[in-house]
Amino acid sequence: MKRLTTTPFGPRPVTAGLMQVRDLVERQPAPAEAAPDKWQVLNDLGAARAAFGLSDRELGVLSALVSFLPEQRLGGNASLVVFPSNRTLSGRLHGMPESTLRRHLARLVQAGVMLRHDSPNGKRYRRRGEAEVAFGFDLAPLRLRAGEIAQAAQATREAAERLRALREQVVLEKRDAQKLAAYGLEAGYPGDWEALLAALLVHTRVLRRKLDAEALEALAAEVSALHGKVIETLFDAEKASADAAHSGRHHQNSNTDTSDLELRAEEREAAAPRPAPPEDAVEIPFPLVLRAIPEALAYAQGPIRGFSDLVTLGGFLRGMIGISPSAWEDAKAAMGPEAAGVAVCCLVDRIETIRSPGGYLRALTAQCQKGSFSLSRLVMANINRERGKS
Repeated sequence: MKRLTTTPFGPRPVTAGLMQVRDLVERQPAPAEAAPDKWQVLNDLGAARAAFGLSDRELGVLSALVSFLPEQRLGGNASLVVFPSNRTLSGRLHGMPESTLRRHLARLVQAGVMLRHDSPNGKRYRRRGEAEVAFGFDLAPLRLRAGEIAQAAQATREAAERLRALREQVVLEKRDAQKLAAYGLEAGYPGDWEALLAALLVHTRVLRRKLDAEALEALAAEVSALHGKVIETLFDAEKASADAAHSGRHHQNSNTDTSDLELRAEEREAAAPRPAPPEDAVEIPFPLVLRAIPEALAYAQGPIRGFSDLVTLGGFLRGMIGISPSAWEDAKAAMGPEAAGVAVCCLVDRIETIRSPGGYLRALTAQCQKGSFSLSRLVMANINRERGKS
C-alpha cells in the first residue's frame, strides 16, 4: 500500500521527532524475527509508558487504534495503516470528547509510536485500485520499535522489583527496630528509647508516601542505622543486667529485706487520693477530635466510632512513640482514659516537634493534677496546626 505523505494536515508543524520516526519507517527494513503480537507490544508499552512519556489515557487511544488492525501480529504483508474517523474512534473509546482525542493522538505521534498520513482535506480513507493508497494512522513504528519497547518494559519491571524489595527491607527493619525499642522501654533497660521510637515513627510517615529509588535508599540507610543502634543498645543493656545478676548471686545481701517496705509503699500509693478526671474530658465534639489527629488515625487497626476506640488506639500508639506503660497509666488515672487516649493521639500528630513524648505526656499529667490541663486547648492547637499545613 502506497503512502503519499507524512507531513501533517492543517497548522500542525513538522517536528524533529516526526522526521526521526519517518526515517525509521522509511529506511529501516522490517525486523528479521517473527512479527510481534500487537497486544504484547501494547502490554510492554504500558509497562514502559513513563520511558516514552505516555499516559494511561493515551495508551487507551493507541489500544483502540490497534483494535482496527485485522491481524493479530504486526508485520507480514498486512497494512499497518488504520483510518477510523474521529467519531468512530470516539465511539470505541466510550464517548471520549473529540478535543481530548485529538490531544492524545498528537501525543502518540510525538512519542514516536505512530505516524500520520493526512489526505489533502484531512479526511482518513483508503482508496483501492491499481495503486492502493491509505490516509490515516500508520502503526508501523510499533512493529519496528517492538524490541526497544520490550527492553524498556523489562528494565521498568526490574526497577520496580528492586524498589519493591528495598521497601520490603525497610518495612521489616523498621518493624524490628520499633518492637525491640518498645521492649527495651517497657523492660526498663537504660537507653534513649523514646527518641529512637520517635525517630522511627517519623520514618513510618515517610514510608507511607510514594518514594523514588533515591529517596527510598536514603530512608533504608537511616532505618538500618536506627535498627543497628537499637540492637546495640539492647545488647549492652541485657549484658549489663546479666552481669549484675551474676554478681549478685556471689555476694550476700546484708541489707534489710525491703519487700515489706516496697509493699507498704505500693499500698500507700494505691490509697493516696488521685485527682478526679476533668469533667469536660469527653465533652469535646468527637468529629472535632478526629479533625485534630489525622496522622494517628492512619495507624488505626479498625474503625474509630467513639472515644473508647481512641483509648485503644492511644494504648497501641504510646509504645510506638516511646511512652512507658507507667506514664500511660498515670495519664489515664489523672485525665481519664478517653482524655488520655486523645492526648496520645495528639502527640502522634506532633511527633516531629516533640523530643520526648513520654516526658511531654508526664508534663500534661502534672498539669492535670494541678488543675491547669485543657484537653480542648490541645485539640484546637492540633487543628490550627493542620490548617497551617494546607
